[in-house]
Amino acid sequence: MKNLRLHDYELDEVEGVFTLKNKNTTIGFVRFDKIGEIEYIFVNPIFRKKGFAKKLLQLVKKKTGKKLVFQKPISPLGEKLLKSVEKWT
Repeated sequence: MKNLRLHDYELDEVEGVFTLKNKNTTIGFVRFDKIGEIEYIFVNPIFRKKGFAKKLLQLVKKKTGKKLVFQKPISPLGEKLLKSVEKWT
């Protein structure tokens, strides 16, 4: 991951959703439940391939203390993310 430091961004958490922002826009968010199931993850196209999805998933894992479980992806991009996540989880 490319020197991604969370203190450079604003991180909000509201009942099962982490949202990562900068001063101009939402970078991405992840929706999850208490058992570590990822219901939805999104990263703004401008910020993709910079480690934001991985960081959001790490936050979920730390918060829940559970192994991440993914719902069936709804897009080809989701399939691609799931394959890459399987390599590091």
